[in-house]
Amino acid sequence: MMMKQIIFYIVSLVAVVTAFSSCRSEDDFVESVFDTSVPAVDPNKSTYKFDQWLYDNFVVPYNVDVKYRFDLSASDLQFQLAPADYDRSQLLAHFIRYLFYDVYTKYAGEVFMKQYGPRIFHFIGSSGYNASTGTEVLGTAAGGVKVTLYKINEMKKCPELDPETNTLVSPYTGEDINILNENYFHTMHHEFSHILHQTKSYPVAFGQVTSGTYDPMTWNERDTVETCQLGYVTHYASSATYEDFVETLSCIITDTDVRWMNRIINACCKGMRSGDKEAVINLVDSLAIPEFDDPTKPWNNFKLLKQTHKFNESTNEYDEEITYCIEANKNTTTVYNGKASKYVPKYKYVDEAKFTSFRDFLSWVEYTTDDKIEGINAILKKIDIATEWYTHNWGLHAFELREEVRERQNHINEYIRDNVTIYELEDIQ
Repeated sequence: MMMKQIIFYIVSLVAVVTAFSSCRSEDDFVESVFDTSVPAVDPNKSTYKFDQWLYDNFVVPYNVDVKYRFDLSASDLQFQLAPADYDRSQLLAHFIRYLFYDVYTKYAGEVFMKQYGPRIFHFIGSSGYNASTGTEVLGTAAGGVKVTLYKINEMKKCPELDPETNTLVSPYTGEDINILNENYFHTMHHEFSHILHQTKSYPVAFGQVTSGTYDPMTWNERDTVETCQLGYVTHYASSATYEDFVETLSCIITDTDVRWMNRIINACCKGMRSGDKEAVINLVDSLAIPEFDDPTKPWNNFKLLKQTHKFNESTNEYDEEITYCIEANKNTTTVYNGKASKYVPKYKYVDEAKFTSFRDFLSWVEYTTDDKIEGINAILKKIDIATEWYTHNWGLHAFELREEVRERQNHINEYIRDNVTIYELEDIQ
């Protein structure tokens, strides 16, 4: 997360540059006061061509350092880490420029990312695996300045171009894009939203929607159903108000249609208030889920599960509790932003009902007059607050960014074919 002194540093730097550019005399100097005899990029390195590309596309326009070479001093020493693959590092750098920097620049202007964007991207080839807990770190951020991305070596390689047909061999698929979002871009949008809300504070009203259920200590023990029905978009969102805020924005921009529909269905099972059904339809429309009424999609053909018993760890027995959900819990462990999230099987399940359309499901959901705000009502309220803040303070529309990102992802193979060159290591004598 970005600390205040870093914001002051950026502002001060802009002020200094402005002063230098505006206080020129009539007798302008031709020669620089700095030593320009040493090139910014070393032409004698075997990585010269890629280094020059990084200089032209990140350093010059955004003052961003992309660290792809392994640097032990800049790495987390608690893990056994591997260097990032050279070819994959090049492809990821292209994706970051195309799917992240260019998107914000398009809607917020040329200066926006220069002033507020991260200053360092650090690529690590492997995940940060913790043998004692069986967890792995996929991404971390430091002070809103440095973003570290792991598992680069598991990223799909750049497809090769068939020169005869001008088509890519083994092009990127939708699943490949989902992996990119999960491993890299969700983290980037999450951390960038921290930078923005620490520059212009988000409304206090956001945290008040579910003020009684944030859990900074054991949020990772909550399962998917419980998280949604409490009114959060992810497990990590339920750890603190500021994490909830940025997770809400990041999920709007990067999450898949399936993940959003599962989230909405689980949250709706808790019951709805008057007006929620129309608001849900509007949310799905804003998310631009194109096959909303497509009968082949999983959210139009699913079984609703009835959680009949909840496991009580203190008594080692199951307590009676009735909750509905679309998906069963999984015995898996993941890590987001350095914190473990373990999905523990807390419930026993029985099939309750089968739906052949989401609209039919909405008709099944009962209205509630409970004063406690949770479930879909809480999620809708928080989305409204977060997106209104995003637009009012930054002129950004989260759903518009989502549409832009998805459009670019849909044409990612054309972008690779026409714009990406993977440089081989030079044979330096």
